Amino acid sequence: MKTLEKVSNFVGKWMALIVLGVAALAFFAPQTCTWIKTSWINWLLGIVMFGMGLTLKASDFAEVFKRPKDVVLGAVCQFTLMPLLAFLLCKVFHLSPELTIGVILVGTCPGGTSSNVMTYLSHGDVPLSVSMTAVSTLLAPLMTPFLTLVYAGKTVDVNFWAMFVSVLKVVFLPIILGLVVNHFFGKFTEKAAKALPLVSTTAIVMIVAAVVSVNSDRLKTVGGLIVVVVMLHNLLGYLTGYLVAKALRLDTTKCRAISIEVGMQNSGLATSLAATHFAQYPLATVPGAVFSVWHNISGALLAAFFNRRSMKQAAKEKAEA
Repeated sequence: MKTLEKVSNFVGKWMALIVLGVAALAFFAPQTCTWIKTSWINWLLGIVMFGMGLTLKASDFAEVFKRPKDVVLGAVCQFTLMPLLAFLLCKVFHLSPELTIGVILVGTCPGGTSSNVMTYLSHGDVPLSVSMTAVSTLLAPLMTPFLTLVYAGKTVDVNFWAMFVSVLKVVFLPIILGLVVNHFFGKFTEKAAKALPLVSTTAIVMIVAAVVSVNSDRLKTVGGLIVVVVMLHNLLGYLTGYLVAKALRLDTTKCRAISIEVGMQNSGLATSLAATHFAQYPLATVPGAVFSVWHNISGALLAAFFNRRSMKQAAKEKAEA
């Protein structure tokens, strides 16, 4: 068990580089990854969401009631800033319909599962981050298909109810099941949770590998463009989330939590929905896969930046004391 825990910790620590390495392998040597089928994506995402549920407790939702204004503000930022940014970027870069639906799906999804770790490393407000992730994920069955219809309905045919059912199946139900298992078998899940970074990273790596390998030829023509759009989407999410929180005079720890929560998306869900409901647009799965690679890198860099600022501030206060 200790060996498994060490491996899991190693994988969790170097997740960004591992995902990037596998994405490069799938791009340059797609034949090595074609055994991973895109039809597995929903199951793989369900495993990640179940793992997230195993880490949650009823007490995690207490923050929602202790300080509802902060959590509501975070949820509003989550479901307004990223979808709007996605829409504007699609217009500015004149993206094709299949890339447009992929980018908008990323924007309309809830916060990413790794945002809580990045918030912790940033010396941000971790309870707020956890609450925001949980609330935005529970709202996703309604908000994701609704916002996709609003922003992409004129570009492609969006089936609201079919998407609603999909999000329930691959996100909501696995999380609820994980919560129930954690409630009744807490001692077991506490030990099992140590292996979750390994399981989650493996699932995400397989999703990225499946999408990139299938679309490797197409990516050679539009890869540079979509990477730029995805990077801007993510970075502008961080920036606008922080600025909105700062404008509302929230403290630094809350600003950091909201910034990271807004910028980091559940891009695996975007890839899953694209593969399930927009199969006629093969490239629609690509923005989610690229986002999965990039936001883990940028999140780690942003956490390091915030961490350095905290250390400098602490040193300054110590010198003035």
